[in-house]
Amino acid sequence: MQNRRRVEVRRVLLQVCCAILGSSIALGAFASEPCSDSNWIEMRTASGPIVIELFPEKAPATVANFLRYVDAKRLDDSSFYRSVRLDNQRSGEIPIEVVQGGQYGHELVDGRAMQTFAPVAHETTASSGLLHRRGAISMARAAPGSATSEFFISIQDNPELDFGGKRNPDGQGFAVFGQVREGMTQLDAIQRAATGKSQDMDLGPMRGQLLDQQVAIASVRRVCAPNATKP
Repeated sequence: MQNRRRVEVRRVLLQVCCAILGSSIALGAFASEPCSDSNWIEMRTASGPIVIELFPEKAPATVANFLRYVDAKRLDDSSFYRSVRLDNQRSGEIPIEVVQGGQYGHELVDGRAMQTFAPVAHETTASSGLLHRRGAISMARAAPGSATSEFFISIQDNPELDFGGKRNPDGQGFAVFGQVREGMTQLDAIQRAATGKSQDMDLGPMRGQLLDQQVAIASVRRVCAPNATKP
């Protein structure tokens, strides 16, 4: 029964998410110059570029983990696949507003195995001083210390995702490690996109929150910080 349900979920997702597999993104120049040792990254997405500043001095383990995926190109050909809005959360849940991305969208669509490194230690917002404000990028996780490749971006301030917040019952919150500097307009549009086709799928907490059409992330690269000189 479980296998049949999983096959059905994949079949429906193949129908509604074909754009991520069949569409392409023009491979032009990055909005910023590439820099191999930079703590700024640019995501080239089907909705446009998203530029993010990372904070290794405040969340060193989390930033190192994320850049490991970037440098290994394991976030290339990934996607934004989940939108959490006020209108698609379960009754009784602490409300948040985020979009989630990474490799998991492909696993849902075609069973492609996620290529992950070892989980990263959990750096709380209490230790980093970084909070879930609009534009913050954080690691998705189950238990503390289980985060690997999946991430989410806050569309509004989400204090209940900080250390001591109530969204996760363990009270440890989620690890913020950077801030969107360009591209919030694209992320706002992604969050507003339709999610209704997953309403009847057996997806646990993601039920009704998977994007009907995932937003492809063609590549993620380090780029020079504004006003930085390319080495």
